[in-house]
Amino acid sequence: MPTRSVATVFGGSGFIGRYIVKRLAAAGYVVRVAGRDPEAAMELRPMGAVGQIVPLYAPLTRPADVARAVADADAVVNCVGILAETRPGDFNRIHAEGAGIVARQAAASGTRHLVQVSALGADAASDSLYASSKARGEQAVLAEFPSATILRPALVFGPEDQFFNRFAAMTQWLPFVLPVVSGGTRFQPVYVGDVADAAMAALAREDARGQTYELAGPEVFTFRELMAWILRQTGRERRLVDVPAGLARVQASILERLPGRLLTRDQLKLLGRDNIASGAAGLRALGIGPTAMELVVPSYLERFRRGGRLSERYLA
Repeated sequence: MPTRSVATVFGGSGFIGRYIVKRLAAAGYVVRVAGRDPEAAMELRPMGAVGQIVPLYAPLTRPADVARAVADADAVVNCVGILAETRPGDFNRIHAEGAGIVARQAAASGTRHLVQVSALGADAASDSLYASSKARGEQAVLAEFPSATILRPALVFGPEDQFFNRFAAMTQWLPFVLPVVSGGTRFQPVYVGDVADAAMAALAREDARGQTYELAGPEVFTFRELMAWILRQTGRERRLVDVPAGLARVQASILERLPGRLLTRDQLKLLGRDNIASGAAGLRALGIGPTAMELVVPSYLERFRRGGRLSERYLA
């Protein structure tokens, strides 16, 4: 009796991971959702048949647990990432050391395909701990598993994102103005579904082995343009006010100490650099047409409008 292929997804209960898990299950894989909080993965089980999606306790920093999670797996995807540190050194422990542990254990287990989800801004020379740790993670993965595929998504949008939802929420409780930090910085937002499709294509295509792909959307926007677009989608009138760099640093030093961490000094460094594709291989090289932001984001920002789905747009 034939057995199903096994895929292990580290960070499978996260924003990008859950879309990859859903596609793997639809493709017939038995999917192990590995992470430090198996309870968070329980809600993913309805995406597959009974017993097809298996939550596992396997923090990236515990090699023995990682080895158990990847044992006999045909495919491994690592999409674990954090936007802010809880403890000093977390970026390096999770993005760099953890990624290396996954690659080492996957290679030892005989895994055929490994996909590492990195970030478009990955740069070993960056003064941002996030960006430099992502780059070290790529290096660690390729050192242990040279045929791994590296995916570098730009700013990712989708119903659960932390960008459009966060700023749309801010338009509700900031009565007159919406602050803009580094308003001229350019972004090329990419749809989370396209990122998940890219991971599936990387697992299926032999020509993707050992390659790096920059995943970006079809359009480029400045940060100020994105804020203005969010205001239009939420139907709110707020004045866009540029925050001077010095004041932004002071605000970040305060906000990063508060629950929720709306802005950290490391994120401020990222906001100061363009986050757009360089022209290297991207979604189209994997056979995927990039999805425009306008086709997806308005539908989940409607809840931030006055009246939500019952606003004048639907009553007209």
